[in-house]
Amino acid sequence: MEPISEALQLLKRQAEIQHGLRRSRDNPMLAERELYLIRNRLAQYPAAVQAIGLAAAELHRPVDTLSVRDIVQRC
Repeated sequence: MEPISEALQLLKRQAEIQHGLRRSRDNPMLAERELYLIRNRLAQYPAAVQAIGLAAAELHRPVDTLSVRDIVQRC
């Protein structure tokens, strides 16, 4: 369950950064660097990322609104 928890946390941070970029609140250079690092870490958990994506699709909710419990119930 730890890979799911970490992957979900990373995906939520990714959504937060992207939201900040759209609102021009974040420094684009720093945000892009952090997004790159997040993508690299997410690559370590392909099964967890897939499970999160499937749960989000089944629940018709954005990934950043899910909890670990939502995902574990769907697996």
